[in-house]
Amino acid sequence: MNDTSYTDQEPITVAAVQLNSQQDIEVNLAAIKSAITDASEQGASLVVLPENCCSMGAQSATAKRFDEISMTLADYAREQNIYLLAGTQPCFYRPDGRIVPDGRMRQVSQLFAPDGTQIARYDKIHLFTATVADKQGSYNEAATFEPGTQTVVAPITIKDSIYQLGMMVCFDLRFPALAQRLRQAGADILSAPSAFTYMTGQAHWSLLLQARALDSQCMIIGAAQGGEHFGKNGNSRQTWGHSAITDYNGKVLSSYDHSTFDDSDNAHDTDNKNYALVFGTLSKSTQDNARQKMPIFQCHRLA
Repeated sequence: MNDTSYTDQEPITVAAVQLNSQQDIEVNLAAIKSAITDASEQGASLVVLPENCCSMGAQSATAKRFDEISMTLADYAREQNIYLLAGTQPCFYRPDGRIVPDGRMRQVSQLFAPDGTQIARYDKIHLFTATVADKQGSYNEAATFEPGTQTVVAPITIKDSIYQLGMMVCFDLRFPALAQRLRQAGADILSAPSAFTYMTGQAHWSLLLQARALDSQCMIIGAAQGGEHFGKNGNSRQTWGHSAITDYNGKVLSSYDHSTFDDSDNAHDTDNKNYALVFGTLSKSTQDNARQKMPIFQCHRLA
């Protein structure tokens, strides 16, 4: 693959949003709107929300409102004139409109343009399966969701320049072949909306962001859920948070070094404590220059 050199593009600012979504969709949407407005006012052209941004749990009830919620998120993108990567939402139908069989859903990540149009939909390919030493213990997303089958790279135009955004979700980060395939399809940036468990996040989150950045030579935007999430049955689960943006060289450009918003001294925290923002700057000319100096995709022989 030949990468094109871009020498006259201005750097762009991107933002990752960390949330502590519960099961009240309206409360979550209010936090999302505030975070998007804040990020836009601080210069972000692309804002990435975490996995399950509108509800942690209550998946079927949330999926019934997929179209309505999507329209609301599209409105937020249009109001702030930004690209919005709307984390994930559960959805009962596939990209072609067919209903997912057996009562299952797809975990859907959507990209909205500054005019509010949906320009890309990615259905999570790798479904989380693990036994973890936490309150829940066992995770099997395949019992609730059907895996997606298509990789997605979408063009976004910022400051009259085109960037290619490759879309991933959470557990996808554990599969280097996906990041490499997205790069081979032209990706400059990879999005990774996530809801890592506290245990797996503590062990692997930062390492995975850095590793996939090195695999693909792309900026990776890791927007995460963080803190404790309560279900209507009184049960709860904890997510790791620690949202971060990593550059093409595996360097963490910026991070929110907490799971929760309480007792935080992080400069990126916000006054109302219901979201946090992490910002990063991408210079495409610098990234392309680094790719040319280490042309790993010209040397790749096994895929």
